[in-house]
Amino acid sequence: ANSDHTGWAGETTLDVEMAHAVAPDAHIVLVETGVAQNGGGTTGLPEMMDAEKSLIDRGVGDVISQSFGATENTFPGFRSGDFSSIQNLRYAFKDAARHGVTVLAASGDSGATNTTADGSGTYPYKVNAWPSSDPLVTSVGGTQLHLDDKGNRMAPESVYDDDGAGGGGPSHVFARPSYQNGVKQVVGDHRGTPDVSMAAAMNGGAWVYSSYNPKAVGWDVYVGTSEASPLFAGIVALADQVAGHRLGDIHQALYSLYAQSSRNPSTGIVDVKDGTNNSYAGVTGYTAVKGYDMATGVGTIDAARFVPALAKEG
Repeated sequence: ANSDHTGWAGETTLDVEMAHAVAPDAHIVLVETGVAQNGGGTTGLPEMMDAEKSLIDRGVGDVISQSFGATENTFPGFRSGDFSSIQNLRYAFKDAARHGVTVLAASGDSGATNTTADGSGTYPYKVNAWPSSDPLVTSVGGTQLHLDDKGNRMAPESVYDDDGAGGGGPSHVFARPSYQNGVKQVVGDHRGTPDVSMAAAMNGGAWVYSSYNPKAVGWDVYVGTSEASPLFAGIVALADQVAGHRLGDIHQALYSLYAQSSRNPSTGIVDVKDGTNNSYAGVTGYTAVKGYDMATGVGTIDAARFVPALAKEG
């Protein structure tokens, strides 16, 4: 079987099943394009953006989850400070904002670094990836669950840092958006990722059923922020349902809830204060601390509280 095809089949199976697990009555539309985006390069991104814009314009979908990305450094012009190649791909996200559609993206599984253009390795220094780094996209990082064999929680969640590590850090392309002004002491002058995090680690990983490979039909454990993003998409779909309308770009609401969270547990935002994504590929990353950090963003969520809080705030 074609390795690119089976790889993407695995990604899309994970996406659909995770979103369905959280929002079982949601209508899920899987979007496929004819061009695969390989490794860490930018091939296929225009086709993906065209596909997203087409559905947005037709009124299909309230929440978009994206489990792909290309390192900002791999885009043409990056070295000379010309970011037009990324800016020119943002039309789908601008269209989503106009139509009140929420856009999410996985923050990556390579800690503070990411894949090189040829897909053969990672950069030896801090980088970030688009679309996660886009200010119009909610970046979803990863946490590790600490559960016993019965699924009972033994300890609070920590940073995803096994069999990969949650992506995060400052964008080298986008300036700090206004919704991150309250965390400017952490992100500096640039857009920081992730915004929020969900389960992504091998320890506590998700069992996913697949049948696309006739030789390997059945259940397997999947990990990564490609799990976290569709999980959060299901959460936003539930909040849309509670609100009775699309919430659109949730950044302002998310960071407003975060600003209240230290004194108001009903926001449903749960701070993650344990762990680091430092150990991936030898590139020093970020440590989870009290409050916002570029290991897990504002933290993770208690869905029973967060869903109505987001619906109200949004």
